[in-house]
Amino acid sequence: MKGYLVLSTGETFEGEWLGGEEEVYGEVVFFTGMTGYQEVITDPSFKGQIVVFTYPLIGNYGINEADNESIKPQVSGVVMSECSDDGFHYESKITLADHCKKQHVPMLVGIDTRAVVKRIRELGDMGAIITNDLTNIDFATKKPIGTRDLVKEVSTTTIETFGEGEHHVVLIDYGYKRSIVDALVKYGCKVTVVPYNTDIDTIHELSPDGILLSNGPGNPKQMEAYLDDIKQLASSYPTMGICLGHQLLALAFGGDTEKLRFGHRGANQPVQDLVSKQVYMTSQNHSYVVREHGIEKTGFDVRYRNINDGSVEGLVHSCLPITSIQFHPEAHPGPSDSETIFLNFVAEMNSKRREKVYA
Repeated sequence: MKGYLVLSTGETFEGEWLGGEEEVYGEVVFFTGMTGYQEVITDPSFKGQIVVFTYPLIGNYGINEADNESIKPQVSGVVMSECSDDGFHYESKITLADHCKKQHVPMLVGIDTRAVVKRIRELGDMGAIITNDLTNIDFATKKPIGTRDLVKEVSTTTIETFGEGEHHVVLIDYGYKRSIVDALVKYGCKVTVVPYNTDIDTIHELSPDGILLSNGPGNPKQMEAYLDDIKQLASSYPTMGICLGHQLLALAFGGDTEKLRFGHRGANQPVQDLVSKQVYMTSQNHSYVVREHGIEKTGFDVRYRNINDGSVEGLVHSCLPITSIQFHPEAHPGPSDSETIFLNFVAEMNSKRREKVYA
């Protein structure tokens, strides 16, 4: 069956419709990784987005039971040039096309993805519709992605605990990836995941050794009502922010954020640590960045910088044990160059605990 990707500019790209059969609207973005499509599809940070895969062949190792980043697909739809009919991997349980159909995720195959990506690079991320009927396309009736409360759509509604490690981390869930919890547990942490709107007294009652503000979808300024609590928590415990969590920390301490034209989404973004001069290849997925202008008034210093465009990739507070990073140190998918940042977070918690013992 024929299917179409219709951009908000009116441009239309024709392909073969696979997967779920309902028309969807979303923000069309592109992902440059050669692998990791399963993690992308289930990453809550992609909520409300139609993902165009730039690598020409997707699905060649199928779908397995281990690599989901959440309990269900989060993307609005997927677009690719070619999809493998088989899953050539010993852990594969189902093909990508069959999985998307089972999970009602629309998939377009045979699209000229290079042409789509060129339009996104020229004009920026934009609204788009995946449909099999071109007779009734109306963007005026679609609710803009920027007005949706995406964090509320993906955050947990209950408190859950993982691991039994020595260090207790409270992870505030704005749309966390499962691999973040896995990395913390691996480094000796017990992780309690709480909803994004958990009140500050409840978090204090959990007696954490540290706070982690997770990744998540949408505009960080939509979370303005929670910034005072974030600042109080970060001023009370060793704190780490990843992606959206990084942006929220900057806003909480008086910084600013802005939207990139077409974001960073892929597993090959080069980032430099300005202190050690080491360069990491990093996994990223975000539309917004922290503005460097005015950051000196927040108490933070820029610690990491994107080599491609010079944007801020991470901050360190000058006197509090707070680190925030725009990229994903757990790197699923992607390289694990920067995973040691979790060890630095654990060291901060150790130091704080020693202060309590000798106080």
